[in-house]
Amino acid sequence: MSDKQDTREMLVSGNVFKTMLTLSVPAVLGMVVIGLYNFMDAVFVGQMVGPVAMTAVKVSYPFTLINSGIATLIGQGSASVLSRAIGERDKDTVDRIMGNLISFVTLLSAIVIVVGLIFTRQLLTLAGAEGEVLEQAVRYLRIVFCGSLFVNLGQSTNMIMRGEGKLKKAMIIMATSAILNIILDPILIKVLGAENGVLGAAFATIISQFVLMCMSFFYFIKKSDTVRIHKIRFEGKLVKPVLGVGVSAMLMQVMSMVQQTILYNTAAKWGGSEWQTILGAALSLQAFAFIPLWGISQGFQPAIGTNYGAKLFDRVGAFTRTFMISATVEALLFYVPIMCFPVKMLSMFITDAAIVQTGAPMLRVIFGAYICYGVLILSITFFQAIGKAGGASILALARQLVLFLPLVVILPHVAGLGVKGVFYAQLITDLVVLLLAIILMIKAFAGFKKN
Repeated sequence: MSDKQDTREMLVSGNVFKTMLTLSVPAVLGMVVIGLYNFMDAVFVGQMVGPVAMTAVKVSYPFTLINSGIATLIGQGSASVLSRAIGERDKDTVDRIMGNLISFVTLLSAIVIVVGLIFTRQLLTLAGAEGEVLEQAVRYLRIVFCGSLFVNLGQSTNMIMRGEGKLKKAMIIMATSAILNIILDPILIKVLGAENGVLGAAFATIISQFVLMCMSFFYFIKKSDTVRIHKIRFEGKLVKPVLGVGVSAMLMQVMSMVQQTILYNTAAKWGGSEWQTILGAALSLQAFAFIPLWGISQGFQPAIGTNYGAKLFDRVGAFTRTFMISATVEALLFYVPIMCFPVKMLSMFITDAAIVQTGAPMLRVIFGAYICYGVLILSITFFQAIGKAGGASILALARQLVLFLPLVVILPHVAGLGVKGVFYAQLITDLVVLLLAIILMIKAFAGFKKN
């Protein structure tokens, strides 16, 4: 039996729990190392250069999500189409995936490079960056924008690998790139000196992403039994399904950019640069804690998409229950230490003990709903996997924009909360969206029973 058949048979007839482990363990490891890119940039810059440089990297981070959004738009959308095509045994669609992806990503990356380089300073000003933080952030972000094509092709092709069900291969390739980034970070920061430390971190990230892109292309040119690069062109039949699912996935990235920009701006307005530093460290921890849950969602996507394409709705339900329980257990690994040791967690990024003590209570607040994030993230992935972009978009928009924006504006004025209202806005939003996700999932499974 071919490797292609082995993967499909495992998804549609293998033991649910064992299949979940087979898909999730490499996916979680792969996504953890993805998260190490910006996380380690912030750690090395914060420890080797100083809090101003660390804040510059963190203020820049929301705008690096423009690239992540593009990679997710095309990569996740294509991966969803791919997994359902594998379930349906639609080889024609499978053969068109990569050429369409490369065309889309190249076009969108070129736009980001041009527009990003022109408006770097204006974008960072929107996030409340000023003075030396602004100057260092401009230097960091311009380097990141220059490497947009490497970032987007590397990450989107890795998503196709996961959609194919090759989570272990995807993890190995991503881990190699991330380890390279960790090695290069301190070396380049040291070589370029403290005054250019942010440039060293930026160059380390771009070099690592270039290597990721090269390894991914080698896999699809030489190794893959299912997905190969054929004609590089836009495929009319794929545009609508790819963008339909991809837009909802991209909203999570792009709206995170909007959300974090507003968070930094509001923190600066109500608490000054000290609270921007606290927020930057808290969001770094939150972003990293999200990563393993996103990893589980990457294993969840081909399991749901392939079985949905094969019309095996009972297995769709079994995989959903198993993955959600596992994601909740996994969330405990981050939730417990952050809630018990917030001072030690913040001290990884901030060397000023007074600032750490000020921010520790708010770190607990912003992580208050984290224990439920597995259910929330898998709900969004579920709707993406079955090609029902509406449900995923509703959850993404509600969490990132519709509920969050009014709360972050209003709460600082309520009961003297001030800057602390920024942190409570995130907690309240997460709890409301979790309830909405549960309602939408119940309705979706009720629809399966009618088929």
